[in-house]
Amino acid sequence: MKVVAYYRVSTAQQGRSGLGLDAQREAVDRFAEAERLAIAGEFVEVETGKGSDALDRRPQLAAAMAQAALLGCPVIVAKLDRLSRDVAFISGLMAKRVPFVVAELGSDVDPFMLHLYAALAEKERRLISERTKAALAAAKARGVKLGNPNGAAAIRRAGKGTGPAVAALKAGADAHAQQLAPVIRHFQAEGFTSLPALAGALNERGMVTPRGGKWHPSSVRNLLARIDSVL
Repeated sequence: MKVVAYYRVSTAQQGRSGLGLDAQREAVDRFAEAERLAIAGEFVEVETGKGSDALDRRPQLAAAMAQAALLGCPVIVAKLDRLSRDVAFISGLMAKRVPFVVAELGSDVDPFMLHLYAALAEKERRLISERTKAALAAAKARGVKLGNPNGAAAIRRAGKGTGPAVAALKAGADAHAQQLAPVIRHFQAEGFTSLPALAGALNERGMVTPRGGKWHPSSVRNLLARIDSVL
């Protein structure tokens, strides 16, 4: 059976760098090989695509659906969120009578289940957004700037020493990681999954590192490791 592949990244920055596209292609190629599907076309979108009217802003998705309709085959995506996390948008796509295959969910997921998964994804997006806003508001209320300008540097100066001072510094770094955890999860849910993409998202929003500087892939890696250790 033939399929038409559709890939989407959420920002122009990700599109230029190719972040996320390789992973989507790999997932679709692996699924197509396992299911003996032939990829008849490939369309790549660089767009935020939020909202129920997002199809108007997604010419590549419209083109993928048009080719699929002509061939009488489905459109395949790596994950459902590459279409949308918006239930109304998913419902609009289903009304177009072009079937969709989501590699992550398998080949036997019917339209009703796609609606259900979209509803769950939409709820999770809303909860992540609410937690992010709450965390930022709480930090601001306490007079905290996201990023302790002395914490990480002081810990490095202290090395692997022990004692109350070092323990206090490490506790501060842990608290900083906990503050940023919901922000990181929000970015990841929006498609910023690589270290460079996360660093760019943090920098664009004016969030500084514990040293008060810009984020780099290495510092994001350290942050993720600390988040994993404290949560």
